[in-house]
Amino acid sequence: MGNAVVHFELNSKQPERLSAFYEKAFGWKVQHIPQFDYRMVEAARERAIGGGILSPKYTGRWPGDTLLYIEVEDLAAAGRNVVGAGGKLLLQEQEVPGMGWFTLFEDPDGRTMGLWKSQGAA
Repeated sequence: MGNAVVHFELNSKQPERLSAFYEKAFGWKVQHIPQFDYRMVEAARERAIGGGILSPKYTGRWPGDTLLYIEVEDLAAAGRNVVGAGGKLLLQEQEVPGMGWFTLFEDPDGRTMGLWKSQGAA
């Protein structure tokens, strides 16, 4: 079996408005986490993945409007695999305190995706 998609993010210039839309349209439970200015989307069904809604604070190039995160055991090794397969690393390892670490990469079609390592992962 391959690595699973474990998280999604919707980038928005108006994350509060987008959160309200998804809550109303689909019954999503969205919790605002002020210290990160991040809105966590809870997965309420067994086969669902959770996600987040945010307004990126980065300058310069930023990935598209939707990101999928693929769970890996070793971010450095997965990054080498991405580059070896023809992709490009866009963002080096970043910590999400109390949760884990992520990196961003670009696939050969220019699509931005994320790699995720949970804090409890070996």
